Amino acid sequence: MPSRIAFAALPLLLAAAPAFAHHPMGGAAAETFMHGLLSGIGHPVIGIDHFAFVVAVGLAAAFMRNVWAPPLAAVTGMAAGCLLTVGAVALPMVEPVIALSVLLLGGMVLFGRGLPAPAAALLFALAGLFHGAAYGEAVIGAEPTPVLAYLVGLAVVQMAIALGTAFLVRGVWKAGSAAALQPRLAGAVCAGIGLAFTVEALEGALLG
Repeated sequence: MPSRIAFAALPLLLAAAPAFAHHPMGGAAAETFMHGLLSGIGHPVIGIDHFAFVVAVGLAAAFMRNVWAPPLAAVTGMAAGCLLTVGAVALPMVEPVIALSVLLLGGMVLFGRGLPAPAAALLFALAGLFHGAAYGEAVIGAEPTPVLAYLVGLAVVQMAIALGTAFLVRGVWKAGSAAALQPRLAGAVCAGIGLAFTVEALEGALLG
């Protein structure tokens, strides 16, 4: 029964993510350590595409020998991407790549596909780089202290979401392999979100 409740709650949690879409500081620039920290904690749930990506990382991590490695790779890439944006280095096609990353990772989980650890780490880090580039827009022009706090907040909340998802898969659902039904269905939810954002990004590119 608990596993069924937890599984039913995951799509609802994903669907509810836009309810948290309000900037913790009301859209104001981060000026202090606490401002940066609160902003970093809040931003990974601002967009459902970012939230779904972190959940998909956790779903994939649940079936890897080192469950910490995928989230760490994603967070490392995220930090690098954020700093690139703060340093006025623009990555190309950020929004389409973000959408495709959610679709790809969700699809991998849906079809029970895995990757060798080095390839997985590279994929998670590269995807995190583009998510971080989007996150960095919130602290452009901020002083070093709030930027550092922002990165800490981003890292902590994303690690918590990813590792919490992995625990849900292993500890609550008791899924023994990537072929288990519950994580694959959760991957389908993430892939569906990624598909919706990919279509939206393509439409924007074509019409823009």
